[in-house]
Amino acid sequence: MTRAQFEIRLFAVLRWVVIAFLAVITLFPFYYMLVLSVKPIDDLLLDPGRIWVSASEFTLGTYRAVLTPTEEGGQGFLRLLGNSALVSLGTVALTLLASVPGAYAISRLRFFGGRQVGALFLAVYLFPATLLAVPLFVMFAKIGLQGSLVGLAIVYIAQTVPVSIYMLRNYFATIPRSVEEAAALDGCSRLSIMRRIVLPLAAPSLMATGLYVFMIAWNEFLFALLFLAADPSLWTVSLGLQQLANGIEVPKTVLMAGSVVLTVPVVALFYAAERMLTDGLTSGADKS
Repeated sequence: MTRAQFEIRLFAVLRWVVIAFLAVITLFPFYYMLVLSVKPIDDLLLDPGRIWVSASEFTLGTYRAVLTPTEEGGQGFLRLLGNSALVSLGTVALTLLASVPGAYAISRLRFFGGRQVGALFLAVYLFPATLLAVPLFVMFAKIGLQGSLVGLAIVYIAQTVPVSIYMLRNYFATIPRSVEEAAALDGCSRLSIMRRIVLPLAAPSLMATGLYVFMIAWNEFLFALLFLAADPSLWTVSLGLQQLANGIEVPKTVLMAGSVVLTVPVVALFYAAERMLTDGLTSGADKS
């Protein structure tokens, strides 16, 4: 066997070893959480280390406890999911509405300081969220938006618009200017070019950016706690999960069921848009 043949066979084996290792450390925590969520608390206490559940043990009572309204003795996660979906989807829509024209302007229009503007957009991430939390809370309390889902969505939009513009700008830069120039010669205005040419071509990047914004808004906890702690009827699902974690009387199997309920929407969206997400995240990497 030559050295080249040995290296080819060695790397072929190592590739699968690395893939298997990454799959285990990535999927096993979610698998264990899923197993604990369908197991009665008594069986879990008897054998907490067992990583499978038998047919006699399998139960969906934990999910009923999580999703049942609080008035009926449950944890009321359906209402929390609705609040999170309302805030997250609203944040996605308004963030894209603000980011698309901003990113297109930076990508296509020439103006003084245009190159520095892109870097300034990311400068907002130099400041930790805890530094901005108190000023935002005081400002929103004065204008009456503290303790509302609208105020929380505005905070998320302010957080996600800069990086959304940065992501979309890179994709818009890959769209040939000649396509837009040809549309302009045919009589299209700038807005018509964006609507009929740029946005359809940028669909993968729009999907990737929208999914990124959705995950940020869906999982965020600090600002949700700061703005909504006083009114449990407006809590998002991350606040509800924290309440379960701190509840001494809440079984850990119910906590695991709540964690699954929190995770499933994001995982489902990711796999539904996986192909477009990959195309969007790698856009702009090829400079040829």
